Amino acid sequence: MNHSASSSVPPRRTRRIVPVGLAFLGLAGVAFVVRRPLMMSAPMCMAGRWHGCFDTFNGVLLITLATLPLAAPVAWALARRRRAAGVASAWRTSLAEVGMVHGTVPFLWMTMMPGSGAGVVPGRVSLVPLRDLVTMGPVGLAGNLLIFAALGFFAPMRFAALASVPRILALGAGCSVLVETAQYVLRLDRVSSVDDVLVNAAGAVLAALASRRWWRTTATVPSDRPRPTPAPAG
Repeated sequence: MNHSASSSVPPRRTRRIVPVGLAFLGLAGVAFVVRRPLMMSAPMCMAGRWHGCFDTFNGVLLITLATLPLAAPVAWALARRRRAAGVASAWRTSLAEVGMVHGTVPFLWMTMMPGSGAGVVPGRVSLVPLRDLVTMGPVGLAGNLLIFAALGFFAPMRFAALASVPRILALGAGCSVLVETAQYVLRLDRVSSVDDVLVNAAGAVLAALASRRWWRTTATVPSDRPRPTPAPAG
């Protein structure tokens, strides 16, 4: 009996389950903290009303949590298809893809929500570092840290080319610059601040450090391509 092969199964299963468990616990904690505001938006969301559901932070967060059970079957279907095709790390790749989308799109939606003066008030820019950081408050600071947290957590697990802190920092900062630029160009009645870019990038890096042990590096993950057969000697 091959004891080494049988003993390697539990660690592999643990590496698959732990990221999902951490993400679930994090969302459950957020839901517990903001449960009362979420229940205020529940009637509008259940009725399918745009106003009070899709145009509010509470409504978007409620939809994100409510659709979380749908993310698991999607990841399972992707992993099953990849395993049938013989792709290595099918589960990790599929979970990372679903996690990036499900954990990033809702925050981008909330970030791009127009203010009351959208289209009327001209774009505003704040380029002095750390000036707006004091006025963010705990809720604003936490929200800015979470915007690209899922991207920072799952991107290096999915793409080996992003498996480094400087690259995740550049990715988070670049995505944040695009969002701030869009807010200014579209005149959404929001302030395009350099502090938002700094905090968004910091959130991506912190999340990446939390998932560092599961990064998809070329040293630990075998290539999907078949290895060439060595030519016989002689």
